[in-house]
Amino acid sequence: MGGGILQKRRVGSTDIEVSIIGLGTVKFGRNQGVKYPASFSLPTDEEIERLLNGAVELGVNLLDTAPAYGTSEERLGLLLQGRRRDWIISTKVGEEFIEGESHFDFSPQAIQKSVERSLRRLRTDYLDIVLVHSNGEDKRLIEEENVFATLNALKQAGKIRAYGMSTKTIAGGLLTIEMADIAMVAFNPEYVDERIVMAYAQQKNKSIFIKKALMSGHLQKMQSADPVQDTMRFIFAEPGVTSVIVGTINPDHLQKNVNSVLAAITT
Repeated sequence: MGGGILQKRRVGSTDIEVSIIGLGTVKFGRNQGVKYPASFSLPTDEEIERLLNGAVELGVNLLDTAPAYGTSEERLGLLLQGRRRDWIISTKVGEEFIEGESHFDFSPQAIQKSVERSLRRLRTDYLDIVLVHSNGEDKRLIEEENVFATLNALKQAGKIRAYGMSTKTIAGGLLTIEMADIAMVAFNPEYVDERIVMAYAQQKNKSIFIKKALMSGHLQKMQSADPVQDTMRFIFAEPGVTSVIVGTINPDHLQKNVNSVLAAITT
């Protein structure tokens, strides 16, 4: 891989700096119940290692994983031995994917157990970022389950450095910006409902991670000569964006996405 190097942006008021493209790792460990247009086989360790090495060359330092991503955490834990400080690792709590079905538990005990398990799987003594993997009941999780209070206690204990939620609602996104460091929201040219959350993050000096930027591989619906570059230009025109998470196991796709971002932010 070659080309330019991605810039980094600070996560809210923390000292964490992440590349403006993050690598989503669902395809490292799970190929059931995913919404991609084509089926795929899980990559080998060698293929993942090649992808990670190429990502480092491009300046990508953010990895997005989750317990719900099958064996993704364990595989990363093995492959990142001796390289932990090259990466900002973002994982999640609240959802597990067991025998083809999602299971949710947002209790303090479940969140604590999930974080401890992620530490073991990733073979690390700290997690940079932990996001609540919402089941869609964002507001209830924040106001009744008190998920951020649980995560804040883990932050104070030195287990995690920053926290937030991968949200499903505008109300949940706004509350997350009020009470946490990061909201992960869906945003692309076909879906702009959560722009208000992004604007609020900018106002509050909090961070926004973008999911579904490339519509889970369905970008070909867009009438454009270069839909990826046009999408990245559209997203990075928003001042509140910290990083766009792109899930891929193909080094050429990653290179193309990085090139598209570099072209989008310089033109």
